[in-house]
Amino acid sequence: MKFLEHAFNQPNQFWRYLLVFAGAFLGGQIIGSIPLACVIAVKTFSSGIVPQDANLVVNLLELGISKNLLLFLIMLGPVTSLICTILLIKLLHKSDFSETVNGTKKLRIRRIISGAAVWGILMAAYLLIDNLINPGDYILQFDLFKFIPLLLISLVFIPLQTTSEELLLRGYLAQGIAGWTRSRWLALLIPALVFGLMHAFNPEVETFGFWQTMPQYIFFGLIFGLTAILDDGIELAIGIHAANNVFLSLFTTHTASVLQTDAVFEQININLEKETLMLFFSGIIVIVYFAWKYKWNFKILNRKVDELTS
Repeated sequence: MKFLEHAFNQPNQFWRYLLVFAGAFLGGQIIGSIPLACVIAVKTFSSGIVPQDANLVVNLLELGISKNLLLFLIMLGPVTSLICTILLIKLLHKSDFSETVNGTKKLRIRRIISGAAVWGILMAAYLLIDNLINPGDYILQFDLFKFIPLLLISLVFIPLQTTSEELLLRGYLAQGIAGWTRSRWLALLIPALVFGLMHAFNPEVETFGFWQTMPQYIFFGLIFGLTAILDDGIELAIGIHAANNVFLSLFTTHTASVLQTDAVFEQININLEKETLMLFFSGIIVIVYFAWKYKWNFKILNRKVDELTS
């Protein structure tokens, strides 16, 4: 085992983690938001419109910013955050990107592809079946000329956005917690809770309610964290998370979605209980499948991090 054990091979003081998280947040929220702020300023000045909606995304669309341009500008924040995270971990912990991913000097690219493929198949199957059973819940809005740039933006930038979250939480934070507590359970649970709270200001939460949406985010975080600990690295989580967000960007959108895109379908009726149940069963399928494929040992969860070094 190498992933969580890597915490003992690098400086592990708490203040270093505070600096990395602060740098990642400020890099994404300030530096990465400069292009978006410039476009907003130009559009506001040229149009004379002062949007009044409480939803930031709706405000930006009211200014005449296209959905594709808006998606690109929003993605620059997490991409900048990813760069800052990698650089600060290298500076403060003397640790490379791959070592934060799995504790070694080599990435397991096939794991990323496998995670993305399996989750993408599950999402596609659910969308197809639900569309056949509940056709009135979807409106086909496919526009080739809008979809092509959306496809390029989604495939290039969304995986970087999701990798930014996975590296910071399931990789870096999980290693830090493991180093301080030697507990795999805490390295699983705490990043999942942080992941959920990080999304607390998403428009979905405002629309459907905090206690209704948090179980989805936290359970998603638990899926990512469980695959990371059992598989000794976050490659599967990187692939699953990327496939999830890319699929949503390309194929389904709704008025409360944080990803306002020119997707193939607009979903006009959201059954949150059904969506949560789908997520639960999909997560179980993923865990069972990869446990069989990679011969995972679930007993590892109960062993202290520093007990395994081989």
